Amino acid sequence: MKTKSDADFGPLLYRIADALERLAPAAAAVNDLAAADAFIWHADREWLEPVPVVNRVALGLLRGIDRVRDILLENTQRFAAGLPANNVLLWGARGTGKSALVKAIHAAINEAKPHALALIEIHREDIPTLPRLLSLVRGSPRRCLLFCDDLSFDQNDTSYKSLKAVLEGGIEGRPANVVLYATSNRRHLMSRDMIENERSTAINPAEAVEEKVSLSDRFGLWLGFHNVDQETYQAIVRGYAQHFGLDVPEAQLKAEANEWSITRGARSGRVAWQFIQDLAGRLGKPTT
Repeated sequence: MKTKSDADFGPLLYRIADALERLAPAAAAVNDLAAADAFIWHADREWLEPVPVVNRVALGLLRGIDRVRDILLENTQRFAAGLPANNVLLWGARGTGKSALVKAIHAAINEAKPHALALIEIHREDIPTLPRLLSLVRGSPRRCLLFCDDLSFDQNDTSYKSLKAVLEGGIEGRPANVVLYATSNRRHLMSRDMIENERSTAINPAEAVEEKVSLSDRFGLWLGFHNVDQETYQAIVRGYAQHFGLDVPEAQLKAEANEWSITRGARSGRVAWQFIQDLAGRLGKPTT
């Protein structure tokens, strides 16, 4: 009677081992706040993904927002130094430099004092997992700046309640090594239709509106951003052009930048940057 040798069973055993490996749960994510200066929070894996290079512009290139720049810089410097600091809501028109300012200030502080501050981006849809994120960074010796871009809430969205508790109202409260910076196009984070609907359907309209509007009050600083005037827009364009060595006659640069803003229907830092990207591409110059 013929028997199978060990060699005959080899391929079968390999297939079984491979199948078992695929069925095994994924290894737990390792979170190391010393691995980088910036991270992205992945709620599904409870993982802080290190970001080696942050997409940003230099602080000196941001024009027309001098007052809010200085306020935010001072607040962040105090926090990085271990002193009390406020959560910040940066609100206003699209493309006016809200998120760019947060990233630029983070970079400027770490340039002055390496690894002083970790920037952690949390997506708006992951706000309900914010308590889990805080439990990971609570007690860490690293100062953490949590950043949520384009934060807002719509009808039937109750996740703002968990954010309120984390900011100020919960038993544990916000860890001493964490501040939250959020950007929004809405000053009160709620759409006008949402607020009006609450006012019209609630038994006590004033209390219903107050419940939602009070969320923005949990931010100690409100910094407003607005569309820039023609002079400031042109100053932003000139600053970018000089920084990236785009050798274009001033009259031509001004005319092309003005035409670009007209086609976009707005003047802002974002529109200026998009024009510079187009101009640099035509001139064959990099902007990185």
